[in-house]
Amino acid sequence: MSAESQPRIETRTVTAVSILVLVVGLVAGLFIVDLGSATPEPVDFDETVSVGLTLEDELRLDNSDADIELPKVQTFYSQYPYVVGYYGVESFAAEQRQPAHEQRFGFPNAIYVTDYAGRDVELTETGLPVTGNSTAERTATGGHNHGGTAGGSGNWVLAEEAVYVVDSEARTPSGETVMPFGDREAAEAFVESYGGEIVGWEAVLEVPAGDDDAEAVRGRIADRHAEANATVDSRTRLRDRPVETVVGEDEPTVQSAIEAAPPNTTVLVPEGTYREHVDVDKPLTLRADGDARIVGNDNGTVVTITANRTAFVGLNVSGVGGSTPGPTVTDGHSTGNVGGASHDHGDTVGDDSWDADVEDDYAQGDTAIEVTNAEDVLVDETEIHTDAAGIILYASPGSVVRGTTVVGSENYREGHMGIVAMRSPGVIENSTFVGGLDGVYTHRSEGIAVRGNEMIDNRMGIHLMFTSGALLTDNAMSGQETAGIYVMTGPQRNAIVGNEIRDTETAISVGGTDSYVAENVVTENDLGVRIEATASIVERNVVADNRNGIEAWALLPTNRVTHNDFVDNRRHVSVSSGRLRVWTHDGEGNYWEGAIGPTDGTVIQRPYTPTAPVDGRLHQVDGAATLARAPALDALAGFQGAVPGMRADEVIDVAPLCAPVNDEWFEATERTDTEPICRSGGGSAAQTRYDD
Repeated sequence: MSAESQPRIETRTVTAVSILVLVVGLVAGLFIVDLGSATPEPVDFDETVSVGLTLEDELRLDNSDADIELPKVQTFYSQYPYVVGYYGVESFAAEQRQPAHEQRFGFPNAIYVTDYAGRDVELTETGLPVTGNSTAERTATGGHNHGGTAGGSGNWVLAEEAVYVVDSEARTPSGETVMPFGDREAAEAFVESYGGEIVGWEAVLEVPAGDDDAEAVRGRIADRHAEANATVDSRTRLRDRPVETVVGEDEPTVQSAIEAAPPNTTVLVPEGTYREHVDVDKPLTLRADGDARIVGNDNGTVVTITANRTAFVGLNVSGVGGSTPGPTVTDGHSTGNVGGASHDHGDTVGDDSWDADVEDDYAQGDTAIEVTNAEDVLVDETEIHTDAAGIILYASPGSVVRGTTVVGSENYREGHMGIVAMRSPGVIENSTFVGGLDGVYTHRSEGIAVRGNEMIDNRMGIHLMFTSGALLTDNAMSGQETAGIYVMTGPQRNAIVGNEIRDTETAISVGGTDSYVAENVVTENDLGVRIEATASIVERNVVADNRNGIEAWALLPTNRVTHNDFVDNRRHVSVSSGRLRVWTHDGEGNYWEGAIGPTDGTVIQRPYTPTAPVDGRLHQVDGAATLARAPALDALAGFQGAVPGMRADEVIDVAPLCAPVNDEWFEATERTDTEPICRSGGGSAAQTRYDD
């Protein structure tokens, strides 16, 4: 970290403290397990640390007219201080099968499941359970009870005392679900109406949870690239429509040429500057012939596209109006007037009022190119200069933006996004975004692919809101004010692979569940990776030269973090809250600069705890390695590595790798002389301290 950046670091420390106070406040509202109670009573589900439902699904259910109550489980663990709540019995069953689950949580002291017996349960058209007394429960709890928040033992039954209906028509937003009943006759009545089979608790524990976990996301990377390639190939063919109209020969202006051209043809725009605003309302290709520029009058949006399969190729755009969401929205994300501009995007897609404010804020304002309710649009080889937004895609799925440069405002508080993808999954690739608010901002654009782009000096490089199934790969980012990649609002199954991020406050902050974060290189940042996600895989990343390497935020220790290289971070790992994390899987962990001990040729046979006072300083302080080899500390490390629960609020790697994983990075950065040597036969791993 350069000396020039130190004042900024101190300012951010104040912010980090404020966030920590907020987290502590949130944790204080959770139910703390009374370990002195032999069989604790069930609690209000809102008091559990819950998993299994995205924030988007939760908000959608809150705003549903139906009184939906999903099946759930609440578990009191012997080593975990909070009650853990699971949406879906099958999600609980899958979690119990994880190899390190008992080491992290201990064994269940008590397990309760939703009891649908005597509650007139029915299913909606999409299979979601609705109970007949939900309205009364909602009144008692002050809201919808999709989580079963009525509390008390009346709605809960001990898991071993219930019977379960599997393979019925019942669903949660995640897919098929198991329905628990405290009375067999009630279960039989449900089967008669909705099908399925009645089984006991032991059989439920073997019920598969589906194949949409983080390992499945890893396995689909190649397929996702193939799908994106097919989308790009289909859109780029729009470049080759026959030329029917030439601006300056057939028509005097770009707009008049658009109006005169037959659908599905090309309007050719020769080299020159065209001072006008353009509206494309039929499927056409606008293609530049040379350096062609469309320049607005610095008031409003310059190019508006409302027709499917429109292509905008090679034309540069400037002269955009200055209307933006403004600093109130930018910093506080509160709804308000966006500089006096208002665009009519037509009817809001869906009827979810909970995100209307976001759309009012971020899909409004002036932009170089606005695409509204138009599918399969191509924007290719375009250069945009704007103090507002670059491109806004609204309800326009299948769009492709490629080979495009957006140069935005130097002060992000006065600018807008490079690209806004609002309900618009598609492909954004091989483009450059300089300055402005966020390089790429997505909202409910499930399955979007953002790959091979460069983001420089933005507020955030890529900002995902309510977006699941995204592919974020091979992007290069630097100089972001707050984050390189920020995944928010509890999404699922996002893949963040092969990105390089440096010189930003937080390189990657990932929330949600079942995501895959791999092969990224995060260097010279205040924080390399913040893990707020659960049930996710973080592997084969290079985390080097950061003030803090990885920060573990998720209360539930359910992530697999292995085969990463931690090098020359001031602190490799910090933990904001939560219990023991075991960052080892199938007998192998991570490479840690500073880890010491005998090896078997692959791993170091001494547990390493990067959050511990001694281990955490082995790579920084002369003499720390000698202290760590002290027999008493060595014995304690082995004991703590073997006994569950000994390392509360810490991270432990019980099988550290004795050689780095990412050899190419070590060679490219000329750090091969610092690699330890794995010696078989009980030898020690050679360690080299990095000089500042």
